[in-house]
Amino acid sequence: MEPRRHDGADRPGSARGNPTGRVIVIGPYLRARRGEAEASASVLARAVAARLDEAVGLARAIDLTVTEAVLAPIGQIRPATYLGKGKVEEIVGLVRAHEADLVVMDCALSPIQQRNLEKEWNTKVLDRTGLILEIFGRRAKTREGSLQVELAHLNYQRSRLVRSWTHLERQRGGFGFMGGPGETQIEADRRMIGERITRLENDLKKVQATRRLHRAGRKRVPYRVVALVGYTNAGKSTLFNRLTRSEVQAADMLFATLDPTLRALQLPHGGKAMLSDTVGFISDLPTMLVAAFRATLEEVVEADVILHVRDISHEDAEAQQRDVDDILQQLGIDPNAGERIIEVWNKIDRFDAEERESLAKIAARRPGRTCLLVSAETGEGVDALLTAIEDRLAAARTTLELTVDAADGAGVSWLHRNAEILEKTLEDGRYHMTVRLDDTRRDAAIKRFGAAVIDAPSRH
Repeated sequence: MEPRRHDGADRPGSARGNPTGRVIVIGPYLRARRGEAEASASVLARAVAARLDEAVGLARAIDLTVTEAVLAPIGQIRPATYLGKGKVEEIVGLVRAHEADLVVMDCALSPIQQRNLEKEWNTKVLDRTGLILEIFGRRAKTREGSLQVELAHLNYQRSRLVRSWTHLERQRGGFGFMGGPGETQIEADRRMIGERITRLENDLKKVQATRRLHRAGRKRVPYRVVALVGYTNAGKSTLFNRLTRSEVQAADMLFATLDPTLRALQLPHGGKAMLSDTVGFISDLPTMLVAAFRATLEEVVEADVILHVRDISHEDAEAQQRDVDDILQQLGIDPNAGERIIEVWNKIDRFDAEERESLAKIAARRPGRTCLLVSAETGEGVDALLTAIEDRLAAARTTLELTVDAADGAGVSWLHRNAEILEKTLEDGRYHMTVRLDDTRRDAAIKRFGAAVIDAPSRH
């Protein structure tokens, strides 16, 4: 075991509130076996030190005081306690020495493993899934977010009900003396949780229906949707604020943003789009959370352009990219769909000029992917990003040439409201204009102004 001391809240990812408990973070990562080094590297993908630091950041995100973080490599997973007997006994000493209120295991524990470890260490044990659920529960502000988190939490709790309340069994049921015991407390709890889950699922269906109505409303106006996705703490919210001149919460903390946000995005040639900021992704994101947040993530599924924001300065940037790609695939989105996804390599302000030039060359050689270098903090590269977004959106729009009488104020106003004005000149009392429109407005413009189509999106 390799202990690593973590003593304060001045590191990136640390919480800003009052500490709520002393915690030891354990990284029980599988060792690569002989002859399987390459295979294990592709499966694990992540440097163990970076994984442990991320787990520490997750603990600090809910104001826990991390007294120590320990790497505990294991050869195989033990069914009863996940760790081997020797490591379990070593951690008993650490818990006592640090007077820890909680031990976080950076892995997915079965209910039996969690219960056995709590008995051995005489303290509360939380696995990675439980820790992420605690963070989401703390961050959810909207009713929709609260519903989604509660649904995921109940599904998690239901699997962890253990038969420890048999003394609360009710009156013997059945017929005669051979009847079995009536409903036990655990069965009652399981039934109540199941009923609550059903109610939450019905509420979330209403949320999905409302979102569908909102999307249908947006489709009736010429606004396209651009969605931000990326690993947590990659800088999505900072970029969102930079692009939309907004002030949503942006902090150097894991899962600083949970509830989705939409704002108008002004494009270089006067057009507009809707920019959506979504919850950050993370490695081993619990499937129940992906399912619970599907209503929110539908904004990503339906988006015309997806900006995959990456912290390119992070030591584990490539592994983070693979994690995000995996979740996009779970949502039915091809991460290699170059015509729809733009990779935004954020935080380039942390590199010097020579390193940036090298990064630019690497980005240019990425097969099938458009990669742009940006600093959301300083604004560097943002103009090029906006141009790239506009070009992608324009690929699905029709370009028209038309002439409008300068006295037709209503017609000129209609064009400015419903089209993107690329060029406009006044000659002999008439405006000669080149405009770009959504398909829903194209036919109306042709009928009203007798416009000529000079560029139309390809039909498949």
